[in-house]
Amino acid sequence: MNRQFTGWHMFGAMVAMFGLVIGVNLLMAYCALSTFGGTVVDNSYVASQNYNRWLSDARTQEALGWRATATLEDNGRVAIKLGGARGPIAASLTAVASHPLGRAPDQSLTFHRRDDGDYLSTRPLPSGRWQLRIQARSDDRVARFSEQVGG
Repeated sequence: MNRQFTGWHMFGAMVAMFGLVIGVNLLMAYCALSTFGGTVVDNSYVASQNYNRWLSDARTQEALGWRATATLEDNGRVAIKLGGARGPIAASLTAVASHPLGRAPDQSLTFHRRDDGDYLSTRPLPSGRWQLRIQARSDDRVARFSEQVGG
């Protein structure tokens, strides 16, 4: 039996095709918006005005030779090993822990120095992956580090 391809068949094919395209676009837009954590900087022009100072600060920090390594202990506290060419460094440490996708509020951390020279946060972080922005200050020297902990 031969069936004729009518205008209604063409209309159905067009609705199905455009419905599929629009559905995929809506799904992709939802996925993009639900996983985007925000902007890196609020104003790129203003951030660019500080670029040369940031490069200078990075060179100064590199000359210090300080290194920081952060780990997450079983109890949820953050341990940081801060050292230089001459061994451990005595400094005051602070950090801000940010969730990589912005799904949890930032956590401010303070640290105390343990007997082994490492630093331990005074309170634990909630479970998950965290990006740490660490600041170490010793006298007039300041170093900033970025470390990732958790998983």
